Amino acid sequence: MNQSYVELPGKAPPTESLVRVRVGGLPRIDAVTETAGTQADAFLDAAGREGDPVLAARLVAEAFLALSRTADPASLAPVVARLAALRPRPPHPRVEFLFHTLAGVLRLRAGREHAERDLDRALRLFAEHGLAGDPLFVECAMTATLTAIRPHLVRPAFAGAVRDLERRSDVDSARRARLATMLGMGGAWSGDLLRGRADLRRAYRHAVEAQRVELQAEIASWLVKTEALCGDLAESARQLAATRALAARSGSAWVGAHIAECAAALHLAGGDVEAWAGVMEYLVRGTVGANSGLVYEHRWELATHHALQGRAQAAADLLAATPDPPLRWPGAPAMPAWRAWIAEPEDPAVMAWLERALAGLNRPVERLSRARLAWLLGTQHARLGRRADAVRLLETANSEYAATGAAGLAARVAATLDAVTATRHPRTADRTGGEPADQPDPDGSGAGGARLTATELRVATAVAGGLSNQEVATLLAVSAKTVEFHLRNIFRKLRVRNRTELARILVT
Repeated sequence: MNQSYVELPGKAPPTESLVRVRVGGLPRIDAVTETAGTQADAFLDAAGREGDPVLAARLVAEAFLALSRTADPASLAPVVARLAALRPRPPHPRVEFLFHTLAGVLRLRAGREHAERDLDRALRLFAEHGLAGDPLFVECAMTATLTAIRPHLVRPAFAGAVRDLERRSDVDSARRARLATMLGMGGAWSGDLLRGRADLRRAYRHAVEAQRVELQAEIASWLVKTEALCGDLAESARQLAATRALAARSGSAWVGAHIAECAAALHLAGGDVEAWAGVMEYLVRGTVGANSGLVYEHRWELATHHALQGRAQAAADLLAATPDPPLRWPGAPAMPAWRAWIAEPEDPAVMAWLERALAGLNRPVERLSRARLAWLLGTQHARLGRRADAVRLLETANSEYAATGAAGLAARVAATLDAVTATRHPRTADRTGGEPADQPDPDGSGAGGARLTATELRVATAVAGGLSNQEVATLLAVSAKTVEFHLRNIFRKLRVRNRTELARILVT
């Protein structure tokens, strides 16, 4: 006699349209109204009633995915233990794939050993057993790839499968949101910012359709960073406000911590070095960035900031108890030379060593790091009066940022480069890779009380020259909204009310 089933909306079994559980074992779950925690509990309850170990393992994996965006490692550990207990003898490849994926993710998040071994094993099983047509397995394989810090492999390996799954009516909106999010993360993280941003925007639409607040919070947090890097500061600021509200509604500890990492990108792209440094202090104290591969880079960046501001002891203290990362870690080939430069920030031989080390940052995941280091080095050379070295490195940084779609940072570097090439003054550029420190007051007399940043000065000059907001946006490779954002700040700082007054004050 055939067993009766009810449908569990939003999740998918071997046929990949729905997870089915026996009548009487589990009530229907409405993916729209249930929280992630309630969904996870229901999946685990269903797994306990399921006699087939493969289906039970699927249900446990679904519970893990439902929790993973809001739970800490301690909360995820019992779920992985539950899956471990389901592993049959002899081993079943699908169960083994799910177990090694979940175990690898948990181990990396908890800082335990053998995470990479588990993730490699999971990805081998995925490839060897042809699991690419199954939405649950595709999601797990993408999770394993990103957790192993291989974002450049996500698009070539999974873009086709994700496109097909997004078109399937039997794949729910929450799953589509998660798949598109990981595709976007892979693109943005590996230096393909424009395609990554497009994927993340699409993922957010899926999350809204699914009415899943925790997914909206996660995706919005990634968009804060991506929009800032792409140069749309106004949109980034809007997403930051939305992320903070969504994170509070979802109770997501992960998103709560990730907000600061993304806000740092907005502060850097906007030229607010003090705010950026304050956020970096928070990130370093909380070891935020471990999941994104930036935990070392955050510490080295903050130490660089201290060193270039003349706070040698603060810089040394940050690095004293931290060894260089393993060579597989993003940025690792340059870390020894970077450490030496932090200790001797004006030594030309050490700076030359670090510049040579940039050639070792040749993985896609290191493209933005390579550009950032070239920017920092070029700015320091400019401060020390070495114009040729400064121009070479700043041009390198500008080209690298432009190639990745990071128009926001490319505009900042271009402003520094303009300041260096416009004068031979040895202290033209800000020590932290920001706007020129010795730029003249725009009105020639200091009236208005507040200096414009380099980006604001470029916008003000272009507007005073008669360009429209759209023309300025095209000139600076940013959006019209970002130009409007800068103009509001310019009018406020210079105490002017319109473009005519701005032109008059700049001319005089």
